[in-house]
Amino acid sequence: MKNTSLSLRLTAWFSTIFLCGFLLFGLVMWAQLGYALSQGRDRTLTRRATRIVEMLQATADDPPVIREARFEQLTDVIPEGNLIQVYDASGRRTLPRDSRTPDFPWPETVNPAARSSFTTVDYHSREFRLYRHSTQTGGAAAILVAGQLDDNRNMIARFTQGLLWASPAMLLLCALGGYFLNRRALQPVDQITVMLRSISIGNLSQRLPLANSGDELQRLAETCNDMLGRLEDAVERINRFTADASHELRSPIALIRTVAEYALRNPHIDSDSREAFEEILAESLETGQLLEDMLTLARADAGYGSIAFEPVDIGELVEDAAARLRPLAEAKNQRVSVHAAKPVWISGERSSLRRLVSILLDNAVKYTPADGCIEIDLTTTASAALLTVRDSGIGISEDLLPRIFDRFVRADPSRGEVNGTGLGLAIAKWIAGTHGATLAVQSRERQGSVFTVEFRLRKTVAAPDALLRDAK
Repeated sequence: MKNTSLSLRLTAWFSTIFLCGFLLFGLVMWAQLGYALSQGRDRTLTRRATRIVEMLQATADDPPVIREARFEQLTDVIPEGNLIQVYDASGRRTLPRDSRTPDFPWPETVNPAARSSFTTVDYHSREFRLYRHSTQTGGAAAILVAGQLDDNRNMIARFTQGLLWASPAMLLLCALGGYFLNRRALQPVDQITVMLRSISIGNLSQRLPLANSGDELQRLAETCNDMLGRLEDAVERINRFTADASHELRSPIALIRTVAEYALRNPHIDSDSREAFEEILAESLETGQLLEDMLTLARADAGYGSIAFEPVDIGELVEDAAARLRPLAEAKNQRVSVHAAKPVWISGERSSLRRLVSILLDNAVKYTPADGCIEIDLTTTASAALLTVRDSGIGISEDLLPRIFDRFVRADPSRGEVNGTGLGLAIAKWIAGTHGATLAVQSRERQGSVFTVEFRLRKTVAAPDALLRDAK
């Protein structure tokens, strides 16, 4: 039951416990019913014997013929009257004179001194209850009264059958009721789960609503809010440190770059020094780009509110970005094909979208070997624009693919063959998120990668001249 929900597990436990309780209650009732029926049968036989004693007392002074007639009349109206016999002190049957059930297993001898007792005997494969009543009335010493137990057995059998038939119905009713009650009880937990899943690093300021119930759920929500507060404070400190460190390092890096460029302008510099300054200049440029990327992500973590959207022709941006990167591709003898529909209007921030497209194209050029091919397609549907960048590069390993949009993750494990900071795709993912677009990747190692960005089309776009007039 690892993959089942908590409500289903609670329903299963609740149903099992309830069914066990129902069966235990049924067993107790079954035992009580059997005992009550047995006691009822014994009381019935005792009452029949008492009526015979009363008859013997009433006919104590009558002749035997009259007593026998009265006995016949009484046993005719008593149910199972043919199973009643009267014995005298010598153990001889006196009533009835001729036994109506000669094959009934009556006792062969009757001890007049024995106490009243009950026994069970078999007669024609049926159970009968036999009651021996001791008396000293009208010359009688013992009265034997028998009665069948079929009614008791049939009633117990019907009760058992009803209990067995009722068990599945009770189980179903209990499962439905338990599932409904558990869902009602766990609904606040589901709401907390949904809200916690909607909170990411970009909206850590959100908090769970608190209900003044005073129960475990309120304490759980309070604990989660406290944890979110600590996380928000920690992330703010990290972002502040990243932004401050990046900002403070920009000036030294710029100074290093300026000094290296100035030194390279000296025509009398020796070859070894020139090579060293060129390496310093290249490293300072790469470090400066890293700092800019870190500042961008730090601003992204702080929120998206500073971005202003405007109508943008994404097809034009794609062609411009492809034109700028085409010389780099041609230097590696790569074939670049662009199929972009124009115009394709979306809502966004032009510079951010240009950077998004440039990151995808730059990655395709970097991670595609010489003589490879890069295909750039921009198509539209009724409501969306789909940008696809397909390359025949080194691809992305299966274990790295889920983390490819994380920071400082690169498809090149050696980090030496391709220059880069490992922040480009993280920035691209953030830009896509700010524009309500989805960025996805499909890739297999050594077979290339396919990056797709799906934008929402702008519903109505004014002509450029009208946009300029509105802007003025």
